[in-house]
Amino acid sequence: MAQYALLILPSTNRVYAESSTELTMAELALFGRTALETPVDDIARTTIGGVPYVTFEADDLTEADAAKLANLSSIYALFRFDGKLLEPVHLQSLDRLDSDLITIPKYQGKTNELFTKLLLNVTLLSSDFAGDLLERKFSVIDPLCGRGTTMNQALMYGFDAAGVDVDRKDFEAYGTFVQTWLKRKRLKHEAEVIRVRRDGRVAAHRLQVSFGLTKEDWKAGDKLNLSYVNADTTKALDFYKPGTFDLVVTDAPYGVQHGSRTAESGLHRSPIDLLKAAAPVWARLLRRGGALGIAWNTNVAKRDAAIEILAGAGLEPLDDPPYQDFVHRVDQAIVRDILIARRPS
Repeated sequence: MAQYALLILPSTNRVYAESSTELTMAELALFGRTALETPVDDIARTTIGGVPYVTFEADDLTEADAAKLANLSSIYALFRFDGKLLEPVHLQSLDRLDSDLITIPKYQGKTNELFTKLLLNVTLLSSDFAGDLLERKFSVIDPLCGRGTTMNQALMYGFDAAGVDVDRKDFEAYGTFVQTWLKRKRLKHEAEVIRVRRDGRVAAHRLQVSFGLTKEDWKAGDKLNLSYVNADTTKALDFYKPGTFDLVVTDAPYGVQHGSRTAESGLHRSPIDLLKAAAPVWARLLRRGGALGIAWNTNVAKRDAAIEILAGAGLEPLDDPPYQDFVHRVDQAIVRDILIARRPS
């Protein structure tokens, strides 16, 4: 068995940095369970030369395993450790676009970018397709997408992304940003905002974008697709076909800066009412073997209640370790957790 030492990326968010070691340990355990060819054992927090690392034991990591671990949400560097010396392991992540796609947008209530990546990773690793992380072009939808952090992270990985949100200001802000970004990066693309009509009236507006990572990709028809519908999340099936997505990934409003809203019941502090109305819709968006990942504030909604709702929607909630190990404090009013549920194969 070889020993490895993982150095965690410094976070500009001090509170998140305090939780990052434990979150990385849980994420690494999930990688080992579902995606890696090589089993991972004895995951621990270890201080080496006065610096904290996450260490683990494994047989020699394959190139594919190292490439998968390169996408850990908070990884900075990975070393093979012989007790005295650190030997760097080459890491090549899936990232296909410049990171400013995610870091440029600044607005009140924006979810930490590292946590967004963690949430996407944990959801992907919980699907039946986790082993295909390096090869599969996943399709991802955020049904409460706001200004698009989750969609942008999906695009970073080279995945197709979609979103739904009822807030018109968020829809317009995201549309302006992403089109400006594509022009500034000189990426070949097509983008338009269209009116979606139902029964002779405008039911929603949709931003539709396709672009190539290179000019050669564009010419060959190898494009990434982005779709954002400005509508209530409970109406998502009016705009997207059932069984279309591998992953449903969303960060529910925390009941502090933003409340949870449905068309029928209006604004509430708890996301439970929103989840009751939307979970059956979100479950139908998933293809068989796909997974749903939701983050929320446990101070305003209990985990057991959310599990019951997702199970009632026909999904299989995952509630054993390491799934119970992602809870962490965001601020004085928010303790955030992740809940994963899979659509049966």
